[in-house]
Amino acid sequence: MAETQSQLALFEQYNQTKDIELRNEIVLRYMDVVKYVAVSTRGIYCKYADTDDIVNEGVIALIKAVETYDLQRGIKFETYASIKVKGAIIDFVRSQDWVPRPVRHFGRLLDTAYNELYSELDRHPTNQELADHMGISKEKLLKSMADLAGTVTLSFEELLYEDNFESAFEGTETADQELYEKELKEVLARAIDELKPREKQVISLYYYEKLKFGEIAKVLDVTESRICQIHSKAMLLLKRKLQDYMNGE
Repeated sequence: MAETQSQLALFEQYNQTKDIELRNEIVLRYMDVVKYVAVSTRGIYCKYADTDDIVNEGVIALIKAVETYDLQRGIKFETYASIKVKGAIIDFVRSQDWVPRPVRHFGRLLDTAYNELYSELDRHPTNQELADHMGISKEKLLKSMADLAGTVTLSFEELLYEDNFESAFEGTETADQELYEKELKEVLARAIDELKPREKQVISLYYYEKLKFGEIAKVLDVTESRICQIHSKAMLLLKRKLQDYMNGE
């Protein structure tokens, strides 16, 4: 559903007026985004929620996307909304799954430390730099990153390489849906190019070859814990690049 001049005019009018009825009209026009994401991500939420619950979360996210969308960034609304809806669904799934509080807390601290260092250094910080910035030992950082790997995967695997768009959308506007998925993948592909060789290997084996962490460890002849650490570190860069893209940077 490529944006027509009339649709762009609606966004311009809404940005000027913040009229609720106008916002709701835009939401209705883009409900296919919610349906599309709900279908394509059902593999990660089927154990935790009904489709109706997921659609409700998606609609709330779509409303927020309309409210926060900035035409000046040059990002297609379908792409922007798709990312927002996916993120909301994945956050909802995470809230249904039990993850130890210390692991969640560490994940937030690590995200903050990484972003601060990336902004300061303008590059992927080293593990030692992250440890120093967080005031912990490198050994503790690596152990905590290994513990975090499972939750990080849940947050990003659907954003990275979605190859499960099933036939539910055959005969619909798949050309434009594929276009904004392609755009997102291109952003992430450029980010992957910035990863170190071992990080690229882990990403390739996990997302393309569908190997588990333990299997990757055997292939690369390292411990499973080390693979988890490498994966978590790679995800930090990919998340940062995705955030930069969403902010129009």
